[in-house]
Amino acid sequence: MYITANCRFPSWSGFDGHGDTGVTGAFDLTAELQAYVRTAGEDGTPLRIAGSGSKDFYGRSTKGEPLDVRGHRGIVEYEPTELVLTARGGTPLAEIESALAEHGQMLPFEPPHFGPNATLGGTIACGLSGPRRPYAGAARDFVLGTRVLTGTGNVLSFGGQVMKNVAGYDLSRLMCGALGTLGVLLEVSLKVLPRPAEELTNSLELSSAEAAEMVGCWSTHPLPLSAVCHDGQRLHVRLSGAASAVRAARQRIGGEPHPDAESLWRRIREHRHAFFEAPQALWRVSVPAAAPDLNLPGRCLAEWGGAQRWLHSDVAAERIRAAAQRAGGHATLFRGGDRNGEVFHPLQPSIAALHRRLKDAFDPKHILNPGRMYADI
Repeated sequence: MYITANCRFPSWSGFDGHGDTGVTGAFDLTAELQAYVRTAGEDGTPLRIAGSGSKDFYGRSTKGEPLDVRGHRGIVEYEPTELVLTARGGTPLAEIESALAEHGQMLPFEPPHFGPNATLGGTIACGLSGPRRPYAGAARDFVLGTRVLTGTGNVLSFGGQVMKNVAGYDLSRLMCGALGTLGVLLEVSLKVLPRPAEELTNSLELSSAEAAEMVGCWSTHPLPLSAVCHDGQRLHVRLSGAASAVRAARQRIGGEPHPDAESLWRRIREHRHAFFEAPQALWRVSVPAAAPDLNLPGRCLAEWGGAQRWLHSDVAAERIRAAAQRAGGHATLFRGGDRNGEVFHPLQPSIAALHRRLKDAFDPKHILNPGRMYADI
């Protein structure tokens, strides 16, 4: 059951959080969401898509009437033998991961939760991936299909439940990282993978330069890497796969076994590692893995073999973005700082124009999460 507050825009704050809403309940919720979005479009009322709020810090500040989608939840279909799961956008990630774990499977992109009630819709809308991303793939690589409620109140279905159905313009993956600016994610179909037979983590005392050189060398060999992180003092390396391959690789890379590897990677993924406690604004700098040190004041933690660098710094945004651009990448103000300004790297004019055209096509009245990505999108 779900409870709708007696107000103009839907709220399911009374939802008990147990079980599925059922086919009829999901249909009713979809119809109710459609009605509210259409009314908002007619009145030009901006809507702020609201899930658990675990990732409200990400992106620009946006205003609008809350469109609470937590009640639109539940696993619609799960075929363990086909490695495919379909769930509604409001389904908690914990519920999905628990169902997968029962069959020895996982979400390959290891998504961060950033809160106990993180939902599938918010995860895909933000497009964030965890430590396994460079070795298994990003969130968008595992999205097979979506059902989306657009800013006109229409429900559109894209993709399917198998890779061969994802043909033509891949609009399902377009929703990954769009921050809800193109539509409300009603359902998402994902490719899942078996958990590795064995997983081990070794830690090595290395400088950042030594770590970068060593990881670059490892990348030229068929090692079963599944996560790499340098926290400023130590290089942590996770190996995943067949037991024999993992043990052989462990001997090759050297170092000492980490005493609590599962906790380590969870703390890094969820930004609970001591590094993330610094008071300065947190920047996510994406550059080629082999890019040299950016020589910026502040503290740095490197992930993804050096391709993702977290930076705590009070340096001006222009200087950080310029350094990232010189290295062939871009920089995002991930946490803290001015959330009313532009937090994502400025787009080239041609790309910005394409973004605006997509926004106009899916949300012509610009009522869904207005300005969450860029001020005019």
